[in-house]
Amino acid sequence: MKIAIDPNIPFIIKPLSSLPGAVLTHNLTREGVHDADIVITRTRTRCDASLLDGSKCRFIGTATIGTDHIDLDYCRRAGITVANAPGCNAPAVGQWVLSAVRETGGYEGRTLGVFGAGNVGSLLIRWALSIGMKVLVNDPPLQAADPGRYRFSTLDEIAAQADIITVHTPLTRSGDCPTYHLIGDGFINTLRRRPLVLNSARGPVADTAALLRGFEEGRISALGIDCWEGEPHISPELLDAALFATPHIAGYSREGKVRATQMVLDALSEYLGLPERLIADAPMPRPVPEKVAPSDITYDIFADTRRLKSDPGTFESQRNHYDLRPEPGQ
Repeated sequence: MKIAIDPNIPFIIKPLSSLPGAVLTHNLTREGVHDADIVITRTRTRCDASLLDGSKCRFIGTATIGTDHIDLDYCRRAGITVANAPGCNAPAVGQWVLSAVRETGGYEGRTLGVFGAGNVGSLLIRWALSIGMKVLVNDPPLQAADPGRYRFSTLDEIAAQADIITVHTPLTRSGDCPTYHLIGDGFINTLRRRPLVLNSARGPVADTAALLRGFEEGRISALGIDCWEGEPHISPELLDAALFATPHIAGYSREGKVRATQMVLDALSEYLGLPERLIADAPMPRPVPEKVAPSDITYDIFADTRRLKSDPGTFESQRNHYDLRPEPGQ
């Protein structure tokens, strides 16, 4: 059994190597996966017909919360099982957001507008409420499916009331509620409180040109960008404008990486019908706390910002070799 695996996924080589007859490769090109039975990847590998047509692959595990790098329709037609790791990095992203909020005026009495209340957004909502923030929630698909979950807010309400706006939606380009360029000129032109705007979801959820216009025209007071359009070749203008600028590492905690690896291994164990599940080569983290205190938010977001701003050409290297930080409560 040949397994093609992204070399930057931690804690996974030892359990995969324990599989009888396993042959591991880090070659994720079309040639490398042609005779691979299993592909384990991250967001940087586009898994579609151009990579997979004619291959033996019947299982893709992605150690990420999202699947927008995988052509799910193609995989369904080709009989390829796809597994991801929803929520694995939610505490780390919450930590990144609340670190940015701490550095721009603190928590008490401020209003946080959250776009997307899935695994990441829902945890952030709980944590923000626990440290004294007011929270406005916008998630039209969730509102339609579970209208009683939150007191949902419209885009206009968030634009009028939020001191900080943070995005935690998947990237979608079609359907009833596409999120591509959700933060664009139309929304930014309605902002009333000159908010801090944060993107730690997917780069194209926010329109780079619109963010810059909003900042230059004074509609946005500050920008925090972890996910960029065109990664790893990011906009130098947006990098210069951003108060917080990090190389797509908002979710990069040690605990989050362990969770992601274990979730992929769980799915693979089930797919293979193993009598005992494969176990990540690291201790499992403690349960995620329901609440946090301001003293729990110790991540130095400015240190990662200085690193990226000083050498943006090493964006991908900084991301791949990031020193995984601990989460609150771990």
